[in-house]
Amino acid sequence: MNNLAIYTDDLTRQFKTVLAVDHLSLEVPRGVIFGFLGPNGAGKTTTIRLLLGLLEPTEGRAEVLDFDTLTQADEIRLRSGALLEHHGLYERLSALDNLEYYGRIWHIPTPEREARIKELLTHFGLWERRQETVGKWSRGMKQKLGVARTLLHHPILIFLDEPTAGLDPVSAVALRDDLAALASREGVTVFLTTHNLSEAEKLCHVVGVIRQGQLLTVGSPAELRANTGAPRVEIIGRNFTEAVITSLRMHPEVARVEQNDNRLLVELRSAVSTSPLINLLVQAGAEVEEVRKGSPSLEEVFLTLMEEEK
Repeated sequence: MNNLAIYTDDLTRQFKTVLAVDHLSLEVPRGVIFGFLGPNGAGKTTTIRLLLGLLEPTEGRAEVLDFDTLTQADEIRLRSGALLEHHGLYERLSALDNLEYYGRIWHIPTPEREARIKELLTHFGLWERRQETVGKWSRGMKQKLGVARTLLHHPILIFLDEPTAGLDPVSAVALRDDLAALASREGVTVFLTTHNLSEAEKLCHVVGVIRQGQLLTVGSPAELRANTGAPRVEIIGRNFTEAVITSLRMHPEVARVEQNDNRLLVELRSAVSTSPLINLLVQAGAEVEEVRKGSPSLEEVFLTLMEEEK
C-alpha cells in the first residue's frame, strides 16, 4: 500500500465533441481533505465518475486505493463512499430505517450496524429525530443524513460532490465542521468538489483547480495564496489625501493602491519590506495607525487563475 489514495496519469474522457477531462495527472495523499475546485462544466463530476469506475477513460489511467479503475472498480467502490448529485435517501422512511436499509445492503452484522448508526446519527445531531420521516426534514438535515449514509460501512475514501450546495450558511458551516471532525477522527480521505471557496480554504488540506478539463494547479491553500497574486499590505490610518496616495503610487514597488475610507490596500510587485512605504506615507502627512501584511484569498487566487486561462 502506497501513501496515495488517488493517482491519475493523463486521465482523459471525451464525450463526442466535448473533452470533459483533459489529460489529468493528479496525486491525492491518504488521510487528507482534498478540494477539487472549478467552474460549472470544468470536469469535476466526470472526474469523480472516472475514479469510481462508473465511466471508462478515453485515454490514460487511474488508481484509487491501489486499485485500477478500469479492471478493479468493484474493489474501489467496496472501500469508498459517495454522495454525488442526490442524497440517495428514501424520503418516506425514517432516518433510522434509511440507515438500517443501507447497513443491510452492506451486510454489516446487526450489533455493529446498530452501534454504527447510533454513532453517526449522534455525531450529526440527528439521533433524537431518528424516527422522523426524512421527507419532512430540511435540506441541511437531509444532507447530513446523506453523508452519514456514505460513512456507514467505514469507507477509507469518500467522494462528496457539492455537499453544502443550497444550504443556508448556518447549516453549511455545521456540515463542514462535522466533516472535518469525522475525517480527523476516522482518518478517511475526502475528495470534495465545491463552489464555496471560503469553505475550501477552511476545510481542505490540499486543493486542485480545474478548468475546461485541465488541471491548473495543486497545493495547500496557503501555497496557492503565496504562489498566485501579488503580496499586499493593508494600512489603516487618517489623512490619506490625494497627494499621499499619488506619492504611494509612484513608489517603484507599488503595483496598485485602493482606498476605502480610512484604509489603503496596497498591492506590491514583490515581497519587500513595508518600512519605506510607511515612512513615505508619514512624510507625506498621513497618520498610520495599523499595518497588516497579507496575501490573496483563495477566492482571489481562483479568479486570477480563471482570468489567466482565458
